[in-house]
Amino acid sequence: MDGRDKPGHDNISFQRYIPAMTIEKLEKAVATLPPDLLAKFRDWFETFDAARFDEKIERDARGGKLDRLADQALADFRQQS
Repeated sequence: MDGRDKPGHDNISFQRYIPAMTIEKLEKAVATLPPDLLAKFRDWFETFDAARFDEKIERDARGGKLDRLADQALADFRQQS
């Protein structure tokens, strides 16, 4: 769910380029994008990043990492009622 399967996404295999690319080179490449491609990249990255965040929350929830927070929220709610 990283957006590569969505219509309009170019079928370019970035996997062979990214491992050799430094953050600095990636930053420079993004900085040189023309406005229309920067907008496409921004939309793609927002979708990609949101999916990664959702996956992490789901893993944490399944792993019990959020149980303490949920218990505290329920206790706080009950105290207010």
